[in-house]
Formats: sequence, structure tokens, C-alpha cells
Amino acid sequence: MRALIQRVSSAGVTIDGQLHSHIGKGLLIFLGVRIGDSDAECINLAEKCAFLRIFEDPEGKMNLSLKDVNGSVMIVSQFTLYADTRKGNRPSFIEAAPPQIAELLYDKFITAMQGLLGKEKVACGVFRAMMDVALVNDGPVTVIVESKNS
Repeated sequence: MRALIQRVSSAGVTIDGQLHSHIGKGLLIFLGVRIGDSDAECINLAEKCAFLRIFEDPEGKMNLSLKDVNGSVMIVSQFTLYADTRKGNRPSFIEAAPPQIAELLYDKFITAMQGLLGKEKVACGVFRAMMDVALVNDGPVTVIVESKNS
């Protein structure tokens, strides 16, 4: 699994012109699921994301986690994180998990984050929906986190 994480002042998902979900200060996580990813990797990645220290402490050092700053998280499914662009100009997505498997792990990741942070702190997109994702990147800070077996 792969998570592209952006520290945000705010983020929102709009579907068919309607605001679906929104967060203030926190993390926007684009989540990609690869063929062969497991439940254990999913839980491990959720823990890593929840406790990743990328918020500044009073001295200006990245020392605080999402939980430390009482932030929220927005999780958006993003199979294109497994795009292979080594050959030609058209990306291949053969490493991305099929939708049936990816959706199960995406839902498990959301549930794990809710368990770690509280349900009220977790927002998400809609799996397989065409979404407009808006964000105000804080920093900017963007980090890629991968599960152990990626």
C-alpha cells in the first residue's frame, strides 16, 4: 500500500457539484492499494500515518503527530499512485489491486484510522467516484509512506 500524505489547513471532496466531506487542519491521504497487499499491511500503514510526526512543535520542528495536534484526516482512494510510466507515455496500472480487493482494504484503512483517531476525526471520499479534491497545503508538506512489503 502507498499513501501520499499532504499536511493541510483544509481539504474537501466534492462529488457531482455537492460537497461530500471537508476537514480543517490535518492530513489529506491519497491511498493506493497494490496487488498482494494484506490486512496486516493496511493496519500498519494506518498506524504509521496516524502517528507520523510532520506537524511543527513550538520550536518549529516537525515533532508532532496528527493526534498530538488534534487534527483530522481526509482519506481518498487513488489507484493512480501505482501508475507505471517506465514504457511509453501512457501509464499502466497493472500493479494496482482490482477494485473489489482495493475497496475492502480502503474501507479497512478508514476503519483503522477511526479506531486510532475517533470517527469524528476521519472523513473520506467515495470509492470509484469521480471527485473534485480541494486542499490548502500547509507548508507545503507532502510525504509518501509505503507499507513494509511495497
